[in-house]
Amino acid sequence: MQRCFTNILTEEVAATAAFYQDLLAMKPQFESDWFVSLADAENPSLELGILKQTSEIVPARAQRATAGVILTFVVNDCAEVYERAQALGVNVVEAPREMPYGQMRMIVRDPAGTFVDISSPV
Repeated sequence: MQRCFTNILTEEVAATAAFYQDLLAMKPQFESDWFVSLADAENPSLELGILKQTSEIVPARAQRATAGVILTFVVNDCAEVYERAQALGVNVVEAPREMPYGQMRMIVRDPAGTFVDISSPV
């Protein structure tokens, strides 16, 4: 395998890409009106794609609204990202709380409606 990443399907490509850039400091590797490739600044092998849902390259069945996905990002400090999320006006679904498995976790929603789990070790 050479590469693996997740694509978020959305009609709001720029806004969704900006969400991950602002909240998690991801950096664009490629940008167009139908696709943006983002990567972690410190570990560029951690990638995320933002793909226009109605693009001709997306199969017709996948052009419907997605459901049942939670993206998880493990960061150094969940509380720090929570403060940034509040300052950015991000839709916080669940404020940070300690989980029984030894992590602090919060849940937010991106502009595409995707649930995003931001966690850090306690």
